[in-house]
Amino acid sequence: MTTPPPAGGPSGAPAGGPRAVPPKPAHPPRQGRPNQQETYVPGDGLLAWLPFRPTIRMRLTLLYGGMFLMAGVVLLLVMYFFVQQALQEVGQPHLVLNGQGIQVKTPDGFTITSQSALDQWLNDNKSIQAAAALNTLLRKLLTVLVCLAVIAFAAGYAMAGRVLRPLGRITRTARDVASSDLHRRIELDGPDDELKELADTFDDMLDRLDRSFDSQRRFVANASHELRTPLAINRTLLEVQLSDPAASPDLQQLGRTLLATNERSEQLVEGLLLLARSENELTDRRPVELSEVATRALEQTRGEADKREVELRSKLDPAVVAGNGVLLERLALNLLQNAVRYNTPGGWVELSTAAVPGGGELVVSNTGPVVPGYELEHIFEPFRRIKGADRTRSDKGVGLGLSIVRSVVRAHGGTVEATPRAGGGLTMRVRVPAP
Repeated sequence: MTTPPPAGGPSGAPAGGPRAVPPKPAHPPRQGRPNQQETYVPGDGLLAWLPFRPTIRMRLTLLYGGMFLMAGVVLLLVMYFFVQQALQEVGQPHLVLNGQGIQVKTPDGFTITSQSALDQWLNDNKSIQAAAALNTLLRKLLTVLVCLAVIAFAAGYAMAGRVLRPLGRITRTARDVASSDLHRRIELDGPDDELKELADTFDDMLDRLDRSFDSQRRFVANASHELRTPLAINRTLLEVQLSDPAASPDLQQLGRTLLATNERSEQLVEGLLLLARSENELTDRRPVELSEVATRALEQTRGEADKREVELRSKLDPAVVAGNGVLLERLALNLLQNAVRYNTPGGWVELSTAAVPGGGELVVSNTGPVVPGYELEHIFEPFRRIKGADRTRSDKGVGLGLSIVRSVVRAHGGTVEATPRAGGGLTMRVRVPAP
C-alpha cells in the first residue's frame, strides 16, 4: 500500500517549502557485496567460528570469559618467565676435590673422580631440577587457569544477565504494549545510564503514539457523525421527493440518480471510517467461531448472489480464533461481496473455514475473469481495481473492500494471500491466530 506524502511536501521538508537537502556524508559509502541482505550470517564478525547466531548475553559471556582467559594466559607467561629467570640466578655450592683417590658417587650411580666432571654434573643437575620445577609450576598454573576460566565464564554469564535485566524489562513492556495496552510505560529506575536513557526515550515515544492514536480515534468518531449526518439528510429529502406522486418523470429520474450517488457516497464514507478503525492493532481479543462468522456473511450475501445468478457454496468446519467478531464478519462479507460482484452469470463462489496449526483459516474461491499475476500486488490498495474493471458502476463497490480486509487481517495479526485460479477468478486465503 503506497502512502501518499503529507501535505506541504515530502517528509523532511518544511510545509509548503522545497525538499530539504541532506548534508553530504563525511565518509564515502561502504561498498557492500552485491545481492547481500542486511541480515546476520554465521561467519561474519568477531564470532565467525560459531555455527549459530549467539544472543547478546552469550556474546557478553564470551567477552567477559575471553578477556579473563587472555589475562590469565598473559599472567601465566609472565610468571613462567620470572620464575625461570629466578632459577637461573640461584647459585649452586662449589665443591672441590682435594687429594688423590677421592671419589664422589652421585644418586644416579655415577662415580666422579675429577673436578671437571664434578662441575659438569652440578651444572647438569641444576638444569634438570630447574626444568622439573618449571614443568610442575606450569601444570599447576594451567590447572588453576582452567578452573578459574570455568568460574569466570559462569560469573560472566550471571553478570551479563544482571546487566541485561533492564533491557529484558524494556522488551517485555514493548511486547505488552504492542499486544494489549498502549498506556503502559517502562518507568525504569536506577542510575542515569544508557539503559535508562533508552527506557525514557521509549516512554516518550509511547506518549506520542498514545496521543496520536487518541487523536485519531476522536477524529474517526467526529468524522463519523459529521459525514453521515448530511448524507442521511440528503437521502431523506430525496426519498420524500420521490414519494411525491406529483413529481414529473424527469424529476423522478433525477431523484433516483442523486439517490444512487448519495448511496455510493454513504458506502464510501462507511468504508473509509471502517478502514481507519481497523488500521489499529486490536487491544481486546476474544474467542470467535470463524464458521459462525462465515455463516452470517453468507446470509447477507445470498440475495445479491441470487440476483447476479452466482451459486454460493460453503464448507464450514469449526475454527476458533482470537479477535473481534464484528470486524471478522465484515472481512468475510467483503470477500464474499467482492467474489460475487466480480463474477460471471452462472459462476460460483465457495467459502470454507477450517482449523489450522496456530489458528483458523477462511478461504473464498470464485470463478470470474482471468486475473493476471502482476495485478495481485495492487488489489489490496484503496481505490485500486483490476485493469479493465468498470470504475463508473456503483454496484461493484467503492474500491475499499480488499483494503478493509487487509487492515482487519493486520489488526488481528494474521495473513491474507490472493492467488489466481487457472480457469479465472481468485482464491483468497485468510489466516487468523488462535486465542
